Parts: sequence; C-alpha cells; structure tokens
Amino acid sequence: MEIEEIEAKLLSHVNQPNYQPVKPKVIAKKLGITDDDKRPFKRALKRLIRKGLVRYGANHLVKKPSVDDGDKRITGRFQRNAKGFGFVRPSYAAGSKDKQDDIFIPQRRGMDAATGDLVLIRTYFGRGPSGDKRLCGEVVEIVERETHRFVGTYYETHGLALVQVDGRIFAQPISVGDPGAKNAQPEDKVVIEMVRFPSHAHDGEAVIVEVLGKRGEPGVDLLSIIVEYDLPREFPEEALEVAREQADAFDESIPEGRRDFTADTVITIDPIDARDFDDAISLQRLDNGHWVLGVHIADVSHFVPEGSALDVEARNRATSVYLPEKVIPMLPETISNNLASLQPDRVRYTRTAIIEFTPEGARVHTEVCKGAIRSKRRFAYEEVDEYLADREPWKEKLTPEVHALLGRMHELAMMLRKRRFARGSMELSMPEVKLDLNTDGQVVGAHTVENTESHQIIEEFMLAANEAVAEALVDRELFFLRRAHASPDPKKLANLTEFVRELGIECENLHSRFEIIRVLDAVKGKPEQAAVNYAVLRSMQKAVYSPEEIGHYALASDNYCHFTSPIRRYPDLTIHRMFDLLEQGIRPPQDFGQMQVEGEHCSEREQRAADAERELIKIKLLTYMSTRIGEEVEAVITGVEPFGLFVQSLDIPADGLVRIDSLNDDYYHYDAMTHSLVGNHEGNSFRLGDVVTVRIARVDLDRRELDYQFIEKTGQQSTKPPAKSLGGGKSGGSWKPKVQGSRMKLSTQSSRPKKGSGRGQTKSQKGTPPSKPKKEKRSKRRGR
Repeated sequence: MEIEEIEAKLLSHVNQPNYQPVKPKVIAKKLGITDDDKRPFKRALKRLIRKGLVRYGANHLVKKPSVDDGDKRITGRFQRNAKGFGFVRPSYAAGSKDKQDDIFIPQRRGMDAATGDLVLIRTYFGRGPSGDKRLCGEVVEIVERETHRFVGTYYETHGLALVQVDGRIFAQPISVGDPGAKNAQPEDKVVIEMVRFPSHAHDGEAVIVEVLGKRGEPGVDLLSIIVEYDLPREFPEEALEVAREQADAFDESIPEGRRDFTADTVITIDPIDARDFDDAISLQRLDNGHWVLGVHIADVSHFVPEGSALDVEARNRATSVYLPEKVIPMLPETISNNLASLQPDRVRYTRTAIIEFTPEGARVHTEVCKGAIRSKRRFAYEEVDEYLADREPWKEKLTPEVHALLGRMHELAMMLRKRRFARGSMELSMPEVKLDLNTDGQVVGAHTVENTESHQIIEEFMLAANEAVAEALVDRELFFLRRAHASPDPKKLANLTEFVRELGIECENLHSRFEIIRVLDAVKGKPEQAAVNYAVLRSMQKAVYSPEEIGHYALASDNYCHFTSPIRRYPDLTIHRMFDLLEQGIRPPQDFGQMQVEGEHCSEREQRAADAERELIKIKLLTYMSTRIGEEVEAVITGVEPFGLFVQSLDIPADGLVRIDSLNDDYYHYDAMTHSLVGNHEGNSFRLGDVVTVRIARVDLDRRELDYQFIEKTGQQSTKPPAKSLGGGKSGGSWKPKVQGSRMKLSTQSSRPKKGSGRGQTKSQKGTPPSKPKKEKRSKRRGR
C-alpha cells in the first residue's frame, strides 16, 4: 500500500468512536499490514504524530490527540541550546486552539536529540534555565530524526579530526575519525553522516561523505545550503523525458474545447529579470459599466500528466526555491521557461478565470475555463510605473488598445484594493530589501524594493482570482487545498494590546482586526510605527496549505486558495486539476485525509525553501559584515530578550545581538509585557523600534553569529520600520518568530511568488552564547 493510503486507514481506525489506545503492532494487525507494508506503516504513524492527528501515550500506546486522561506525553519539535538544554514546540493539528508555550528540556533529559528532531516527551513541573518554575519535559523517544547529514568545516587539532557543524545545532565539534577516504583538508566545507549523535553522556561521531570545497570560495556557501537543507539538484532523467515529450507534442494550435482569447488584448507585468511568466491580464468594460477581468494563468496541468515521473518530481519539490545565485525550479526549464511561460507574441495555453465586477468593484460572477492567449506586450514593473506617472508619452510607445488597457487595469485594481482594506484586510509597513551581489555572489550593498502601484495592480488581480476560484469550489461543495491563515492566538493579541498601550497609544482590545488596522493607521509616520508594525507581525500565525475551512485572517477572506502560480507552486496545480475534472463532468476526489497530507507536505516544502533562502542570505551578510569589524552603524531594535537586544543595521539588513552584559552603564531587567529592557536609572530603557548606534564587534561565520556593541541611543524610535527579516528572528537557541508571506505585507500572503533571485532563512544552534545573525532580505517578486 502507498503511505498515504495507510495514513488514511490508520487515522480512520484511531478516530472510531469505540477506539481504545493500543500499541502500533496491534493496529497494524487489525489493518492487515503485511511485512512489506511495515516500514510504510511506521512512516505513516510518525507523519500523523508529527501533524498532531494522533499521539503516543504511556507504554507507547497510540491515542487520539483530544484524549485528556492525565497522561503527560507530548510530541513536538526539539531545539537544543548552545548550553546543552533545549525546548520542545508541541505539535498541533491545523487550526487547533489548544496551544501551549514551548517546553523546557534540561540538558540531562534531552537524550541525544538534535535540533529539528520530532520527539516524544514526558512533562512535569520543574525549574527553567533561569530558575523559574515552569513546565519542563524529558525526552523519552526520538520519533523522527530531522536529518542524519550535516554540513560543517573540517579542521584538525591535537591529532584529532573534527568538524564544526554550521550554525548552532551542536555545542561541540563532531569527531570524524579518518578523513583520508575523502581527502578532506583543513578549512574544507564537508558533509558528514552522523554515526552517533552527541548527548550529555558522550560525544558525537560521524563520517565525512562529501567534500564541497574550500571554505570561503565562490559558490561553496550556495552548495553548503543546498546540501544542508536537502534541496533537490538535477531533475531525474525520467522526468526530463516527459518534459521533452510534451515539447515535441506542442505545436501552438488551439484544440477543440479550449477558448480562443488570442484576439483579446492581453499583457503580462513582471519583474525586469523574470524568466517565466505565469499570469497575464485582460480587462474589458461592458456597456452597463460592469468590468470583465480575465486572469490567464499558465496551464501547467496540460504539460504535467498526473501520475507521470514529471508529476511525481514536481510534487516532491512542491515549490521553486529562490536563492541569491540560483533558482531551483519545481518544473524543468523546458516547461517553466518555455512551454508554459506566457511569452509575448506566442500562443500559450491557460487556465483562465473570468471574473465580472459591478461598476463599484463587487464580484458578481466567476467562470473558470481552459483558454489560449497571445500576449500583446510584456511589461516590467518599472515601465508601468512610468506610464502611471505620465501616460501621454506612452501613447507613442504602445498601441491604443494596450494603452487603454493599462488605464483600465489601474482604475479597477485601486477600486478592489480600497474595498479589500475596507473589509478588514491588513497591510504592514515592512519594507522589502534586496541584496546587491557581485559576480562572485558576494554582498556589495542593498536596496529597498518599493511596493509601487504597478505591483499593487498585479497583486490585487491575483488576490481577486485566488479568492474567486476558491469560492467557485465552495459553491460546488468541494473540499480543496486552501491557503489557510488562522486567527492570531488570543493570548498574543492580549499581549499586543498591552504592548501598544505601554507605548502610550490609546486603543481598544486588539482582538478586533479593525482596531489593529486603526492602530496601524494611527502610527504611520510616527516614532512608534516600527515598533507597532513589528509587534503586530509577531502576533500573527503562519499561513499554511490545508483543506480545513479556517479562512485567511490577514486577507479577511473566508475562502482563499492559490491558483495563480502553478509553474512554481504545486498547490496551484492541484486546483487546476480539479477544474480539469469538473469540465469533464467528473467530481474531483474528496479524500479529506489525503488533502491534509498534501497540504502538510507542501507547507513543509515551502518552509524548507524559505529557511534555505534566509540562511544563505544570512551567510552572505555575515561574510560582508566580517569585512567591517569595528565600524559604527545605526540600527533599529527588532527584538528584546532577557539576554540582550536584537538589532538590525539600517544601511544593510544585518541582524545581530547586543548582549545585556555589554550594557554596563546600568543594571537592566527584562519587562516581558512591554518587550523592553529597563534600567534602574530614569530614562534608561530599550524597546522595539528604538534606534541605536552600535559597533560591529564580532562575526562567527561557522556559528552564523553577529555581535554588536552598544554605543549610544538616539533618544527616539525610528519612523522607518525594520526591513523584513530573512534571518529568522531570535537566535541562540530561542524559538524564532515565524515570518510569512512573500513580502512583509500580510495582505499578499505569497499569493504570487518570486521569480528571479531568492534568499534564505536561519537555523542557529551551536556552541557559544546566543547571538543573532542578520536578517536577510529576500527579493520577492510579487505577492500574489
């Protein structure tokens, strides 16, 4: 049996009303699991545990997650601190309201769990790392290893061969025995396979399985991240062969059953460096004043036969990965950059959403069909901004039809944007910063990417199409893979309310989205703007893929899915295929459990891509900052913890830590309610958004840490919000806040992904005190 089939049967069995907790082997026997299916059965059980859909109880009994019989056993993801202790973030089913804080794991109770491992813990009340009484845990089983392979730097000392693993995963270097088999040399970046994980009782052991190159050489940092995050490399030959077959069969003719839009005025608007174009726009105004918007999306399902080797590989990848020097596509370039790409003056197949709006912008009808277009013009965002600034000169550059289309697009998009905000959709003022790299992939600077009206036009149309398509499926009473964004945790909103009030801002309870929006509007252009925007961001949950009817909080939408980027996102492809079946008169499969598995997989792949992107940018930023040791820079405080201040340089988005023991002008204590460090002397305090002058004090490339030394405080908060952190948030073993979306604006929620260059995330957890490396800025293409 396939693992998904076993998963569904196992979940169905456990959820029976008369189910009593039993050991896995009893369930396997009842389900008729054969010897050949034992390994898939174990994997299926672990996946369900990871998703919080079942849990282990005492004596390894499989239980329902909702059962509350006093058994204090919980599964969750482990993260080990450099000092040896760790924390476990409990696993929950999507949309779960019953959540709790991370659980402290003392050093001697962590077994040999490594950061990222899924573990089973027994909870009890004890003392935390600072001596406070809190919920603690003991690891009783490692359910699933995050990985057995790690990347690090090889070195030799006192006759020993050691590897310092990158980041802060392990506190101590790992012994690798005889490195001669791979001819590793000191300062080489290497890949190791763990033989024995380190614990408080014994050191770790590993073997070198690959040498990536000399540390610091061009391209080695990129290769290190690809290996560290197990990113896909070359496409399997079987998948490439399917792509070649599709190329041979495509002749740009328009078959029966596909609507011909080639005579319509259709255009694309993309970043100037885009290589593939997966959405195009047409827009007409009817005699009654109604708008008819055509959102034409690349018909990837036509070129990726379901169940083929190409489809299997695309599903496994689930998303394209955008790294500073490389794009790892979900689909081979034959399809992504050619067959499916909506290139100008070429007949291209589309899955088209035709949406009718009233003159005021209210949607009244949606139709989804197969189409064929011929794009009349490819625009870069900058060109459209120039057109909007002064339309007259563009009359000579464009045909009358294209010139008029741009004007109509702007009018409708701004109308839709106004309506969306009026219903409660949110937007944070968090600028996006893109790194400037030289030919060797080294950072030479950074620049802010403005969210101009050209970006907003495309953003609004993609958001409108995603929502319209989702509601069309709801009207057919179908389950589908939604883009789900749960409401914020009430506890976090309560803390947010107190924090905003502590800043001197009058507000009602921020459990109301409209009160949050009012506060965000009230602080625009004021010293508190950065602090409030950042605090609101930290209170939000992460958007995921799920068939559950959670809605999309940030967009104030009950029904939302991803439909507009199937070239780079697999969830979009699943939506397209549902409409393929509906057009054939076939009701799409309605396996809710399988959709949950699909959503979990796609969400994990999305997070992996974001993590890798942030981490590579962090490495590049740290390398750049290592050349500026001793320089003084202005920075904004982006995080406050008991052990110090996380700050981000204002000239380049490099995040680092100002340790509390370096603030030697006073004795400071941490005020959790106001997210501030407060000194004994009047006026001595630090909080989110404050601007400080700091000196670049220390960079540790292996541990991926940056330390700043405090020089002075400017005396007021910055009106410039910190840029989106691609470094991940807290460091040094603390759990990092989850940053989501394709740009820092919550309204976009990755509805249109990037196409060009990408970035990375953070992982941290090594030996030395916590130090927050810089946040990187990822260049997002647009937030559709």
